[in-house]
Amino acid sequence: MGILRTNTLSGIGTNGPVFDGVTRLDTQGYFVPPPGTTDQRSAGITTTQGAIRFNTDSQKLEFYAQDQWFVMMTENVGLGTGGDTGAGARGVFAGGSSPGIIHDTIDYINIASTGNAQDFGVLSGSRQRLSSCSNSTRGVFGGGIAPAPTSIVNVIEFITISSTGNTQDFGDLITAKSFSSACSSSTRGIFGGGYVAPTTRINVIEYITIASTGDAKYFGDLTTVKSNWNACSSSTRGIFGGGTTPTIVNVIEFITISTLGNATDFGDLTAVRDAAAACSNSTRGVFGGGYLSPNNTNAIDFITISTLGNATDFGDLSAAKNSLNACSSPIRGVFAGGSGNVIEYITILTQGNAIDFGDLFQARYALAACSNAHGGL
Repeated sequence: MGILRTNTLSGIGTNGPVFDGVTRLDTQGYFVPPPGTTDQRSAGITTTQGAIRFNTDSQKLEFYAQDQWFVMMTENVGLGTGGDTGAGARGVFAGGSSPGIIHDTIDYINIASTGNAQDFGVLSGSRQRLSSCSNSTRGVFGGGIAPAPTSIVNVIEFITISSTGNTQDFGDLITAKSFSSACSSSTRGIFGGGYVAPTTRINVIEYITIASTGDAKYFGDLTTVKSNWNACSSSTRGIFGGGTTPTIVNVIEFITISTLGNATDFGDLTAVRDAAAACSNSTRGVFGGGYLSPNNTNAIDFITISTLGNATDFGDLSAAKNSLNACSSPIRGVFAGGSGNVIEYITILTQGNAIDFGDLFQARYALAACSNAHGGL
């Protein structure tokens, strides 16, 4: 067997060198496959069966077989996925307010069990009315209101959900915003609507690639300017429900996460509401609590994400509350905050009232929530 040692190969055409016979890479370092975006993987090239590449959009290895690209499956011990009903499914709650205080707190729970939340770390600064999305590895927090001198921020930061620790910088939203909401697939995080000034709402939807870092990009528009709404997702659809336009509405609208474009009408919630919470598994989206003028509500209702239509009654939270938030696994939806430190849960595929789960590490409202096993994964 011959040995080839070289730093540069030239004059070999567009297809690269061909090694015939058994080829061994003898190194104690690593092998680097060719990287590129999804759009670049077959640009002007006849793809060979068995080809391997690294997709910079999804941050995953791919191989080519049977005339199509497949993602190489990997196992992350202790990490939640969209099919994870066990201890790997972790919910995270960040930021929020209690009377006179804006918090930087991050705490977490094991969704499959019950018990009090535990300390995770802190945000880069104290924030309320922020929004959050996630994949099976990262939780991402965007926007919100910082304390005095009170300001709306465009900060995006992230955590690794399976560990504990403080957030790291991710990038910036297109516009500083608060009272927004977010949802995600395994690849993209979506942020939509919100306040860009104390009395100015927007309808802009923007997106990030969760596995990378960088600034958000324009996705499309909601059907109208809107704030204080709530969002959930399947792996294909993002769902937005309720909110203030400034009239409180019951409208549900949706997007296809993998494409770009404007939101489309889906149906209606059972009643007008804002400042509610939403979570989902891969088939069902659930909306709980919120402000139902002139009072708070404890109502929970649900939709089937893959269809269109109005929401149906699910059950009730333990108390009427607004400015709570929610996260989920394929089995459970967990609602936290809004009124004291209460955490409670539902079984998403059944109907009924919420059950006590435990308490937040710190009582607060206007917090963000995400998980590593929600319906978008």
